[in-house]
Parts: sequence; structure tokens; C-alpha cells
Amino acid sequence: MKISAKGRYALSMLLDLAEHRNEGFIALKDISERRQISKKYLEQIIPVLNKANILRTTRGSHGGYMLAKRPENCTAGEILRLTENTLFNRINSIAEGDEHIDMRYVPLCDRLDRVISECLDKIILQDILDWNIDAFDYVI
Repeated sequence: MKISAKGRYALSMLLDLAEHRNEGFIALKDISERRQISKKYLEQIIPVLNKANILRTTRGSHGGYMLAKRPENCTAGEILRLTENTLFNRINSIAEGDEHIDMRYVPLCDRLDRVISECLDKIILQDILDWNIDAFDYVI
């Protein structure tokens, strides 16, 4: 599974809004600067999140964005399903288009897709905010 830039940036934007939720509406410029993400790229993600009622927006001199949901009520799975065309189903389309792959592989991909979706649906924005990144041990 590979999460696209759109999915990563949507998560990053929503995490920023969650971190600053007590500050009211946040200008897109501020999110862009803090997260070092192009403002134009964030502008492309906003309609998707707005339509799904994850964001609240207001215009004007004090306009900006805020989470429409509490960080405890917004899952990584929900966000990634909105911003990614698929989560893991790409393997299914590859397997189905390749005559050299045993078709029994397709149910394996379906099961893997369900497991990944279930896992992401258990991770809420608040969990991600609470993670201690220093505690992770990365080995390559």
C-alpha cells in the first residue's frame, strides 16, 4: 500500500487543524507554512474534505478552516478513502489484468484490503496527535 501525496497532505492538514483547534478558524496560509505544503495543493484537497463535512470554512478577513468533527471522531480510514482512489485494491486490478497470476490471488488481495481498511478505521486523528514519534524505532 502506498499513500499518495494527496492522502498524506490531507492527513497533515487535518492534524494541523486538530493541533490548533482552540484557535478558531485557521488561515490556509498558516497551515501551508507550518506543514510546508503548497497552498495551491491544499486548495485542491479542501473541496473533498468540505463536501464530506470534515471541515468547516468561513470567508472574510478572519476566515479560514477548522475541523467540523472532534479529532476523536475522525478516522485515518475515512480521510484516506476520501483522498485515495483506492487503498489496497490496486493489487486486485493488477492481478485481474495479468494472465500469468493465479486468480486465487485476488481473494487474498480482497482480504488484505479489508484488514488494512479495518486497521485504518481504528486509528483516529487524536491517536496520531498523541503518538510519541521519538518512541518509534525505525530499522531499514
